[in-house]
Amino acid sequence: MLRPRGGGGAAALPVLYLNDGQNLFDPARAFAGGTWRVTETVHALVRQGAIPPVLVVGIDHGGERRSREYLPVADDRNPEARRPLGRQYAEFVTREVVPFIERTYPVLRRTSARACGGSSYGGVAALMTVLEHPGIFGRLLIESPSLYVGDRYLVRRARRAARWPSRIYLGVGTSETGREEVDRDAVADVLSLEEALRRAGLGPRRLKVVVREGATHSEDAWAARLPEALSFLFGS
Repeated sequence: MLRPRGGGGAAALPVLYLNDGQNLFDPARAFAGGTWRVTETVHALVRQGAIPPVLVVGIDHGGERRSREYLPVADDRNPEARRPLGRQYAEFVTREVVPFIERTYPVLRRTSARACGGSSYGGVAALMTVLEHPGIFGRLLIESPSLYVGDRYLVRRARRAARWPSRIYLGVGTSETGREEVDRDAVADVLSLEEALRRAGLGPRRLKVVVREGATHSEDAWAARLPEALSFLFGS
């Protein structure tokens, strides 16, 4: 968990809940030693006045259970993703994690002050959470989401959603896997989600989509885009 320096003591803060907590702060715990560099990025943006002080809550995944925890539907490409628990995970975040943080820390308790996010399967889980529990989170950060799962289940569901967070950031690279056809599909899926959100009325002040040329499916890529994402989500 990150509490920003210079946060004004006990002043109530907005909160960003991020999936894959192991990969956010500490290289010793992160996959392949790479992190999102959340600590450095948030502190730098606060010092610059680009965003207000923010409390960041990293929610660790369950190791070998990660695929099942995060997905709402099975991933045919991943044998570990059978019997998915994505709906239960969304319930856990909204009914247990958020209330615990709001009981324990000096944070703002309103929709506009709550953000959630993640990357890859963690981005799927974040999207599923706002679809299952609209009105809990007012900001959404999604990086390199695995939108192909379940024959693009979440894209199809997004087209039917009636309520969205006030600000949404979507990011993806053009070299997510290094396989040309798969990479084209990854970008196309994000653009399909963008189309659904635009049709729902989200204009440029509410939705930012970044397609980064040459960016890969990695913590380094997500860390590189994090300043832009946080500035859009939490800036004025």
